[in-house]
Amino acid sequence: MTTSGERISRFDLLRQRLGKWRERIREMSPFAFGVLATLLALMFYRVLFPSQQLTVREVNEAVASAMASATPRPADAALAYRMIQPSIVYIETGFVDAEGNQNGGVGTGVIINDSADIVTSLHVVRNSRDINVTFADGTKSKAFILMETPEMDVAVLRAFNSPSLFVPATLGNPGALQVGDDVFVVGNPFGLYSSMSAGVISAFGRTFRPQGTDVTLEGLIQFDAAANPGNSGGPLLDRNGYVIGIVTGLVNPGEGNFFVGIGFAVPITNVAGGGGGTPPY
Repeated sequence: MTTSGERISRFDLLRQRLGKWRERIREMSPFAFGVLATLLALMFYRVLFPSQQLTVREVNEAVASAMASATPRPADAALAYRMIQPSIVYIETGFVDAEGNQNGGVGTGVIINDSADIVTSLHVVRNSRDINVTFADGTKSKAFILMETPEMDVAVLRAFNSPSLFVPATLGNPGALQVGDDVFVVGNPFGLYSSMSAGVISAFGRTFRPQGTDVTLEGLIQFDAAANPGNSGGPLLDRNGYVIGIVTGLVNPGEGNFFVGIGFAVPITNVAGGGGGTPPY
């Protein structure tokens, strides 16, 4: 049997323990108390408002929405074209053939310095009475041959009336590339202004003798990007849009003047004296 004295002592003991807990709670730092309160609140929230499981359809819709809103990186070809397009020049020539008939041709050139000088293939402008150029901004002018290098089939033109605003191409280094690397050709095939084709480097150090000439071109870059009449004199580009060569010819196994997958370009290092350099004139 428990006496009244024992009941009083037990009551006092319980009161003392509760007092100690109150003291410990008071001694807790505000940060710890806040963490404890947050955990308790989260526990009650989860009990009162259980989260719903996402369905497969909802997940697919969320993924599709995220992919649709993402902006894809432009392809290398698009970046290269954007880089070179302001530097492309449309070349038209007039000449008299061996029979005395007036004829004309179309080719491509590329601006390569701050004087708006134009590099092209020599065979595009050789023996021409008239050379007319059209710049990317629409400026038209007659031009003359400033320099020519027959052993490389390269000519440099200067327009009588250059545009007030123009963008010289950035010259690259073909020595930094290897067989299989992506390349692009931009030019005016069959008079189609500023057209682009894509391919890869097929080989280096090729030799090519253009039809109707006694000149053998050496050290050429072979590529398989489509090139047709009108592309001659235009740039061969790397994936950055840097000029690594000047398109000079294509293999024609028959009489037809069309592309069969083998084109050649003079390395820009032969023209400019070094990757990223300036022409020696």
